[in-house]
Amino acid sequence: MAPADDTPAPPAPHGTPEAPRLAVRGEAHLDAEPEIARIGITVTARGRDRRATLDDLTRRNATVLDLVKSYGEAVDRVETGALTVTPQLTPHGRGERVRAHHGTVHLTADLTDFTALGELTARLADLDLTRVDGPWWSLRPDSPAHRLARQQAVHEAVRRAREYAEALGTSLASLVELADIGAEAPAHAPRMRSMAYAAPAEGAEAAPLDLEPQRQHVYAAVNARFTMRPPVL
Repeated sequence: MAPADDTPAPPAPHGTPEAPRLAVRGEAHLDAEPEIARIGITVTARGRDRRATLDDLTRRNATVLDLVKSYGEAVDRVETGALTVTPQLTPHGRGERVRAHHGTVHLTADLTDFTALGELTARLADLDLTRVDGPWWSLRPDSPAHRLARQQAVHEAVRRAREYAEALGTSLASLVELADIGAEAPAHAPRMRSMAYAAPAEGAEAAPLDLEPQRQHVYAAVNARFTMRPPVL
């Protein structure tokens, strides 16, 4: 005869009269100051000669990179994206004739110093054939705001479960399951701001821009399942 197994059986999927099961959802919504501002930079060059256009594009790109990197630790990251040099054909006439060449380089820069951001964007927009887009505000992936939202979602799930149990005149017995169902998912896409500036008067230096950081919405949600002590109904 096999020895008796004293290991307690796991709770039934839907609970039992001796261990009723309770399922709740906990959510948290927080607003936090942004930690990163990203700007997009497009450098352009045009010319009749392909090599001269490429050389001009290389020079303008180097000028932009030097300017961005001159801000040191205020710049968290700078990356070069796509580079294109495209021939532009004449719209009329027999055969295909190259009228000019059009070159572009796309860059992105992430800044953590928002005072430097206003100055840098103004100086970039002041450069010839240079376009600036943004900023796009965001939090770091490891921002404490995400952890706080997750903790608040768990606390909310426990609070709601206790309220249900108290409504039945009983209390929670144990936690059966806790499931993360979308922590850190924003409730809406961040707003984008695009900038286009006319060059200042000749000899005048571009004034720093006053950019107001956009607060970030942080959302977290969990599903939690508990067992309760049997209520007296």
